[in-house]
Amino acid sequence: MTIPPLFAVLPLAALAVAAHFARMQSGGPTLVFALAAGAVLGLVLQRTRFCFYCHARDWFDRRDPRGLLAIVLALAVGLAGYTVVLGGWLPDPTGGALPPDAHIGPVGWVLVAAGLAFGAGMVVSGSCISAHWYRLAEGSAASPFALLGSALGFVLGFITWNPLYSLSIAEAPVVWLPRHLGYGGALVLQWGVLAAIAAWLWRGLAAHAQPPAASAPTLGAAWRRLWTGRWPYWTGGLGVGLIGAFAIVRMKPLGVTATLGSAARTVGERQGWIPARLDGLDGFAGCATAVQSHWWTPNAMLLLGLVAGAFAASLASGQFTPRRPSARDAARGLLGGVLLGWGAMTGLGCTIGTLLSGVMAGALSGWVFGAAMFFAVWAGLRMQKRNTT
Repeated sequence: MTIPPLFAVLPLAALAVAAHFARMQSGGPTLVFALAAGAVLGLVLQRTRFCFYCHARDWFDRRDPRGLLAIVLALAVGLAGYTVVLGGWLPDPTGGALPPDAHIGPVGWVLVAAGLAFGAGMVVSGSCISAHWYRLAEGSAASPFALLGSALGFVLGFITWNPLYSLSIAEAPVVWLPRHLGYGGALVLQWGVLAAIAAWLWRGLAAHAQPPAASAPTLGAAWRRLWTGRWPYWTGGLGVGLIGAFAIVRMKPLGVTATLGSAARTVGERQGWIPARLDGLDGFAGCATAVQSHWWTPNAMLLLGLVAGAFAASLASGQFTPRRPSARDAARGLLGGVLLGWGAMTGLGCTIGTLLSGVMAGALSGWVFGAAMFFAVWAGLRMQKRNTT
């Protein structure tokens, strides 16, 4: 089913209505900012196809480094922005305090298990949670089931949280690199790691580089090019990095699971599925969850904006292609989603929260979660390849 691009104005109109009502709520300016940031993020994600799983798969399967280089660029840009902002909030990082709301979590074997589960969930479901949100706006057959499965995975994570907290999380160190190295030292160290990764990936770039345009396009041709094909990979990395850095100035760091997890926690607690007390959980930052009495929150507005922005982009580009889901779509979405949700709940975030926002903030937990996740993707793709040969 193809919908005329003109209908792209409908999600934008819905955003305008949502912004009107958000402005009347407590904290209205922040809610409106979250809506706008989410809309821009959804536009960038959809038009650049920015997806941690897809980018990793392109490298592992075809040695195409462009997607992973985009992720490296996003992290490098966000690191610079975070360093400036956090340095203004907390001039002395060695004093013992952590920056408010930053995605800095405990580092231990439970975090590794969360990253492995999340990576496996990406392989099974075909995307990470952030990509499922924007693919939902493209009419993906599997994404609704993956997001439902993620909510169920959160419930499972709440059920297993207290035993895991007692076994490991309570005693696991919370490592914030600027506390040990200063802002400058942490920035140089992480930029150095990213530069080494980029140099390693760069070797395969020539085979996938796009030929330069013969001449500068006309204004009309440039406008049409915005809505055909996909934007260059680097625009996704630059855009996500800048949005992540700007977001913390006005609201909490980027994350796409807090609202989903809070909904699962609210339902789970009211139905008696999860413990009434979750030891130590509410003391951590990151994609924190809470029983909600209302949904006028910055994270909920960010998600609303993300889906609306991606919906507008998919309509304008003719990439809104819904189809009836098959039993296989439902099964892989639900199973993969449960793994995604358990990993995100236990790891206190997903690829956007724990990995992206965590690394940008200088948290060792972001690096550990990311390493475990990419290892699981590599192993999962190898298993899939063996099963198909």
